[in-house]
Amino acid sequence: MISVVIPLYNKKKQIAYTLQSVFEQTFQDFEIVVVDDGSTDNSVEEVEKFDDSRIRLIHQTNAGVSAARNRGIEEARGELIAFLDADDEWLPEYLATQYGLYQKYPECSVYACNYEFRDSEGKVTPTIIRKLSFEGEDGILSNYFEVASCSHPPLWTSAVVVKKSAIQAIGGFPIGIKSGEDLLTWARLAVSGAIVYSRKSLAVFVRDEGLFNKDQQLRVPEKEDIVGLELKKLYNINRHIIGLNKYVALWHKMRTRIFIDKKDRRKAIKECLISMKYNMNLKILVFLVLIFLPLSFSRKVFKFSNTR
Repeated sequence: MISVVIPLYNKKKQIAYTLQSVFEQTFQDFEIVVVDDGSTDNSVEEVEKFDDSRIRLIHQTNAGVSAARNRGIEEARGELIAFLDADDEWLPEYLATQYGLYQKYPECSVYACNYEFRDSEGKVTPTIIRKLSFEGEDGILSNYFEVASCSHPPLWTSAVVVKKSAIQAIGGFPIGIKSGEDLLTWARLAVSGAIVYSRKSLAVFVRDEGLFNKDQQLRVPEKEDIVGLELKKLYNINRHIIGLNKYVALWHKMRTRIFIDKKDRRKAIKECLISMKYNMNLKILVFLVLIFLPLSFSRKVFKFSNTR
């Protein structure tokens, strides 16, 4: 059995579509653990409309998405856990494909597949995944950090199935981090076990551009960069792993962009220099040059580059 863990917080307009995509799976040996993280809208009522004994609805005081996922892991009865955010969806063959990977590669800990983006108008955009370490439709992703540093994330929460024992061994998702908690979790899993990846695109990242842009504008990097500190610890212990330095650099490059968007040149320079420490390349040098130009111009350049 696969335990589907869905953290839920104020997704009354999306959760029904998400749940329906689970019930339409060709693989039906699953349970659904919905963890309501203190929703204040009618999300819970939407879940309760589904009359299916495979749904278990867990309630908790609002504690954040990581705490909700960890509660779901704790409550899960299956050995395999499939994470699904409350506003994303799966194609019908998703669970069957993931279970097939588990049967084909039983020694591995993490099973992932490709995914696509869909905006509020229904436009679908494929991911860009580069430098996979195998030729066929699926295989062991031996160079996870290298791929993650030059592509869309090969591991994305709603397209990952993980062994319960593996996610518990790393302590679950880190609590108290507002951004980057998934990036850190995948890194910890990648250094502790093997990852299997399928090129099949079977999960859908449903993105409301209005809400996404608003969230981006409101996002403020945490004063204490816990993700950065933890990634550096991983790197210091696992320097032999190819691409891990680039992964650390990528995190600080992401923070550089945010500080530029916030018009904080001093912090942007600091993050850019840290990124250069771990991976000196032409792109990060361009970043550094742009920081010293008028910030309004730099923001326009970054906005344009994100659409390419």
